[in-house]
Amino acid sequence: MSLRTNIIIAGVGGQGTVLASKLVARAAMDAGLQVRTSETIGMAQRGGSVVSHLRVSETPIASPLMAPGMADVLIGFEPGEAVRSLGYLRPGGTIVTNAHPVAPVAASPASAIYSGQSMLERLDGCGARLAIVDGDAICAEVGSTKVLNVALLGAAAALGALGFTLEQLENAIRESVRARFVDLNIQALHASARSMSAPA
Repeated sequence: MSLRTNIIIAGVGGQGTVLASKLVARAAMDAGLQVRTSETIGMAQRGGSVVSHLRVSETPIASPLMAPGMADVLIGFEPGEAVRSLGYLRPGGTIVTNAHPVAPVAASPASAIYSGQSMLERLDGCGARLAIVDGDAICAEVGSTKVLNVALLGAAAALGALGFTLEQLENAIRESVRARFVDLNIQALHASARSMSAPA
């Protein structure tokens, strides 16, 4: 049976979802695997939804897009966006989501109470393996708010959900990220991975 991993990455514009897809794709190519990606971007520069389809396989891939129920892994940069993309996840799949919400771009003062907790509860009750990442804490630990994307990849890799090791993702970071940001991103990768093995 050939290796095949289908990944959905969901977030809002400005969170680094597209770079996260590129890092996983780079790790896949370095491993000699086939990879196809596609992004659906709505008002991305204004905080709108961004969904990336990422398909990795040992054999050729016909389409970069997934039908509902095909994804093995759902990485949510924001809990509401994870719920929005939940239909793509196969039964028994893995969800890795940031704990902290981002208010919808069209939020009015009346909707400013959105906390994300109800979204996390929805994810917890869907039957998938769920890992909740304290993205704010990891970003604070390494001193940058720009590394949430890599932190979520680190958590997914630590869970074995991506099919790539932290070392393979490190190499992808070194090849894809500007030199002055490499060490910062690698710190976030490992800080998040450690958080997955820490006692609850």
